[in-house]
Amino acid sequence: MISRPRLLARIKRALSRSRVVALVGPRQAGKTTLARQAVPHLAGNYFDLENSRSLARLAQPMSALEGLRGVVTIDEVQRQAELFPTLRVLADRRPLPARFLVLGSASPALLRQSSESLAGRIEMLAIGGFELDDVGHKALRRHWLRGGFPRAFLARSDEESREWRRQFIQTFVERDVTQYGFGVPAVALLRFWTMLAHYHGQVWNAADPARSLDVSHTTVRRYLDVLTGMYMVRQLQPWYENLGKRQVKAPKIYLRDSGLLHQLLGIATDAELLSHPKAGASWEGYVLEQVIAIVDPDQSYFWATYQGAELDLLLIKRGRRYGVEMKYADGPTMTRSMHTALADLKLEHLFIIYPGSQSYRLNDSTTVVPISQLASLNDLMRPKPVRKRRG
Repeated sequence: MISRPRLLARIKRALSRSRVVALVGPRQAGKTTLARQAVPHLAGNYFDLENSRSLARLAQPMSALEGLRGVVTIDEVQRQAELFPTLRVLADRRPLPARFLVLGSASPALLRQSSESLAGRIEMLAIGGFELDDVGHKALRRHWLRGGFPRAFLARSDEESREWRRQFIQTFVERDVTQYGFGVPAVALLRFWTMLAHYHGQVWNAADPARSLDVSHTTVRRYLDVLTGMYMVRQLQPWYENLGKRQVKAPKIYLRDSGLLHQLLGIATDAELLSHPKAGASWEGYVLEQVIAIVDPDQSYFWATYQGAELDLLLIKRGRRYGVEMKYADGPTMTRSMHTALADLKLEHLFIIYPGSQSYRLNDSTTVVPISQLASLNDLMRPKPVRKRRG
């Protein structure tokens, strides 16, 4: 079993401070395994809403839950969104005899009930599959190619991994989307998802997909929101402010799991990935997900102007601005666009992530960081103590 210490620590911290913690993310991302590791002695405090026995126990939810102590875990909670009002009542007790860890994939009911019924009581933790730190940096190429879903990454061969991903995509569009309350035709959603793979890393423009699918811009927007709401797609929002320059104000689109991206692009092997026209965009999206998972910023954006300046990732953490560029190159160097981003956005520091092995400074404000040293970003972003002047 692959351990996930960073996520486990986040879950335990959340349970120590919040009455209800929601661990949400795509199906098959390992939420149940994480819950069992975070709360090892589940026993009678565990309910799986895909299990008929658990459903029977929760036929009268108040009676079933009010006598429990410790941490109560409810898996696949989106299947019974009507539980949330009961959880609100139980979470308001004083003293608090039990906290609740609820697991689920996104659905309209889940998001609506959690925001309305548990406002101010629930802490949301969104997760994906394995991160690079979980699997080890020696597995970089396999992790990038196959993605982070546990069964895709741990498959005995690339062929077995591809078959699992193919089945996952098919089940997702044919069953999961409908099951979670989204009324989207499976064939249309699969075509749209495949189109998005070719737009990966680009600024969103609804015109081309709408024209290709012969649907309205509104319908295409709904398809995009479905995939975003179910953690398949990230819409990275643009940062813009009054700089006296025309700035891009549409989001960038990324498929969150590199393995699913490669499946939809028809990339089967490591060699095919490295020679593919989307290799650079794939690397950008892959590193972006790793950076956001490790840094856990307060806010994340991209920035671009119509004059050609661009920043792959703008992170805001503790009120400070940091820039991140993702380069699949042997020795990245400064570009005019980087100089512009540093000056216009008043960045605290700019980091360039690349697949090499050595970290080095390009100047006082720019550091090249190997992907194997991503964990060091948190230390590099920590504010330096101000030394008091003597005398």
